[in-house]
Amino acid sequence: MAHLAASASQLPNLNLDPAEEASHSPPPPESTRRKVVVVMGATGAGKSRLAVDLAGHFAGVEVVSADSMQVYCGIDVLTNKVPLQQQNGVPHHLLSIIDPSVEFTCRDFRDHAVPIIEGILDRGGLPVIVGGTNFYIQALVSPFLFDDMAEDIPDCTLSDHLIEIGLDNDDEANMYEHLKKIDPVAAQRIHPNNHRKIRRFLELYGSTGTLPSDLFQGQATEKWGRPSNSRFDCCFLWVDADLHVLDRYVNERVDCMIDDGLLDEVCNIYDRDATYTQGLRQAIGVREFDEFFTLYFTQKEAGEIKMDSCTSMADLHDDNLKSLLDKAVSQLKANTRRLVRRQRRRLHRLNEDFEWNLHHIDATEAFYSSAVDSWNMKVVKHCVDIVRGFLSRDTTLASKDGSNVFRSPRMSSRELWTQYVCEACDNRVLRGAHEWEQHKQGRCHRKRVQRLKQKTRRVH
Repeated sequence: MAHLAASASQLPNLNLDPAEEASHSPPPPESTRRKVVVVMGATGAGKSRLAVDLAGHFAGVEVVSADSMQVYCGIDVLTNKVPLQQQNGVPHHLLSIIDPSVEFTCRDFRDHAVPIIEGILDRGGLPVIVGGTNFYIQALVSPFLFDDMAEDIPDCTLSDHLIEIGLDNDDEANMYEHLKKIDPVAAQRIHPNNHRKIRRFLELYGSTGTLPSDLFQGQATEKWGRPSNSRFDCCFLWVDADLHVLDRYVNERVDCMIDDGLLDEVCNIYDRDATYTQGLRQAIGVREFDEFFTLYFTQKEAGEIKMDSCTSMADLHDDNLKSLLDKAVSQLKANTRRLVRRQRRRLHRLNEDFEWNLHHIDATEAFYSSAVDSWNMKVVKHCVDIVRGFLSRDTTLASKDGSNVFRSPRMSSRELWTQYVCEACDNRVLRGAHEWEQHKQGRCHRKRVQRLKQKTRRVH
């Protein structure tokens, strides 16, 4: 039911040339790396809450947000930024610092975050990185980023290159097909919907004639994304809960966001001519309301809607608007639940493919319990023990805290990078052997396979 989109055996065995290697500062020796704590987990698991709670047990805690949407100014409700009163006096960094229209990449995050983290350490504090966006944390961990390796390559105008090959600048689907033809190895490393990187790869090829995959060779292939090559010594805490718990939380949180003024926030940045692939507008919770706001502004311009300063978007009573609003809210909940699943899959992949050795803290009981101190007993206490062991390098203590530390054999380049395409699930693309195995175990996949088998039997 699947086929390989490209063979990972095509990976060349060349090393980075000396000029490329010189552009990367090697990580410091493990004995001299300074310690940071990284709190990870899916949306709704309690990452920000835990980070603030840790400040009650360790001196000098400062939180560094690794969330790709919270970095933007505005939309505080939609991106679930920690309100000032809930920060409990703990300094928070990288919240609301970027204009909503600006694209903020993994490299941008790293270049902002590293000086902040080093400043906290220089003050004798403890940086607690909270994500959020796993790719941002990978940018901190790995000394090899595509944007670094390509930084000295001259820019070209993508439209010029597309004209040469007979493609339109908006033809994003065929751009990926073209990339597969010229460089199947590079194409298998990115998702077909990652249009920004597809464009960057084609720009690279159009300006230099260099295959993008040539940047992923030798040391870059071996060291990319592995914490052993990090400039910091990281203690990874993965706060997790059962899916049905997280799903319930997501649904409740969306309802609360609507009550707290989400519609008015999104209305302030709505632009009917804007794209949803850059800046804050790519956040879940923006594009879902496109039809609603298209009708709203059409009616407003026609004088059919009158609002004063006290009127909230949620107070509108037009039947058509109400129907579109209900549809948008349902879609927002569904898309956020899908995000939770993607985040959890990525965390599993970091564990099993890239040797991150995350301390897995199951917070399910804390969510269910009505006891006041349940969160502290089930989550905070375990994490405090882990961090204390990490700071003192008492590995025995760190292994007896009730968490699970994943340690898996290193996977080969083929297992890490091969793309699988599931024909049974509408040609869905899976990246790497781990993601493919997880997909095969899913209920939806098994049902689709079973239906296909039954249909085949009837035909024969």
